[in-house]
Amino acid sequence: MKKIRIGQVVSDKMTQTIVVRVEERKLHPKYRKHIRRHVKFHAHDSQETAGVGDIVKIEECRPLSRLKRWRLIEVLERAEE
Repeated sequence: MKKIRIGQVVSDKMTQTIVVRVEERKLHPKYRKHIRRHVKFHAHDSQETAGVGDIVKIEECRPLSRLKRWRLIEVLERAEE
């Protein structure tokens, strides 16, 4: 079973690579406060279809380079220009 994440593209300056910011909200076990955290993933975008601000779906794959371990599945929502 491959992991799938949904996030926002924050950079598309590299060729065939996008940087996706995935945000998660967790409840603190003791203080019962919602905490927002984010992680950035480098994902492979072979057709270079995604742009900055787009909401995308990525899935885990084999290592493609030193940082890329994710692949773009689809662009869910385009950013308004």
